[in-house]
Amino acid sequence: MAENQPNLFDSSEQVSPAPKKKKSHKPQETREAVIQRILSSADIREDDIERLGQGEKFDSILELLLRDQTRGQRVVPIHEIEGNTYTFKHFRHYYHILWATDDYRKRGEGYYPTDEIHPRTITRKNSRVVRPRAVKSKEEQLRRIKQKAEVFTPSWVCNAQNNLIDEAWFGRKNVFNKENKDHTWTTNPKPIRFPKTKGRTWLDYVTERRLELCCGEGPYIVSRYDTTTGELIPLQDRIGLLDRKLRVVGENAQDLEHWREYAYKAVRSVYGFEWQGDNLLLARENVLVSFMEYYYDFCARKGIDSEINTSSLAHVAYIISWNLWQMDGIRYIIPYTDQEAFVDAPKLAFDEEPPKPDKPTGIYAKIAYWIGDGRQKYLKPIEFRNLVKTK
Repeated sequence: MAENQPNLFDSSEQVSPAPKKKKSHKPQETREAVIQRILSSADIREDDIERLGQGEKFDSILELLLRDQTRGQRVVPIHEIEGNTYTFKHFRHYYHILWATDDYRKRGEGYYPTDEIHPRTITRKNSRVVRPRAVKSKEEQLRRIKQKAEVFTPSWVCNAQNNLIDEAWFGRKNVFNKENKDHTWTTNPKPIRFPKTKGRTWLDYVTERRLELCCGEGPYIVSRYDTTTGELIPLQDRIGLLDRKLRVVGENAQDLEHWREYAYKAVRSVYGFEWQGDNLLLARENVLVSFMEYYYDFCARKGIDSEINTSSLAHVAYIISWNLWQMDGIRYIIPYTDQEAFVDAPKLAFDEEPPKPDKPTGIYAKIAYWIGDGRQKYLKPIEFRNLVKTK
């Protein structure tokens, strides 16, 4: 029976509406449950990432992962009414990375290639908008291959190439694993042995800088899942550049505080750039979640009962927002910033060639040179183009 419909079997002359039903309040999901869901899936929900920093004084974890540190903050003038007078104030907020893909254009305003990705566009009613390539339709995958030559590398290829890097660094083969003929690998179960050579200690390995070009979802940096199949890879069998560093930290750290110190340094030592904003966000999320996984793994092996705190996650997210950045890899600029007033031209099609100015312009991408413990006061921004050696 409808809630306010009269009762036809009631003989009384006046019918009162039925009392309103009280809204049933579902018990609020615990932070532990949210974390467990994040750690157990290749398709991370941005709603869950946002919940990690809910209610904290600093910006949410998701907002940190969306920042474009190159352009930094902007000041927006606003007017507020106080009584009968207007007060002129300034509101500061950070630029965010751009969509830089036409895949979401049909969703309308806020999803054009030159629009920024904001938390509201990928959470709540817009949740599950950004998803890994492996769970996208074949049609979407083919379109992205055609438009931007997006072809993700299988994990066994990433492993083979990362093994070559380690073979040159260690001076021997099969340091972390041995490759098999069927495109699998057998992980070395013993602690990694380091050469008795100056500059080749485990601390040197953890802080050695690595860069992934056109990183996509970051399979060379962290290998939470195979980007071609979406299949999760067990923690002990992961093969990414940062995976290897965090494994070494876990094998050598004395306690949790020691682990945290060198895990931060490991994250600060890996870099990657990407054009498309959705891929970049996924790469940033994968690095953050990998950090969480190695944290809990270390605690479990040491018998430590400790939940990762939000300030640690915020610090890692801040590092990630600098080290994984959005860039045109040919001209070293933020996408579309070579266009005049690009933020006012969202109707530009993704595959449409923008008018070329007489001289190349645009905002050159900046990355962080980390000094000391990696806090903001020890950060030196550097334009990436100045690090590229030219003949």
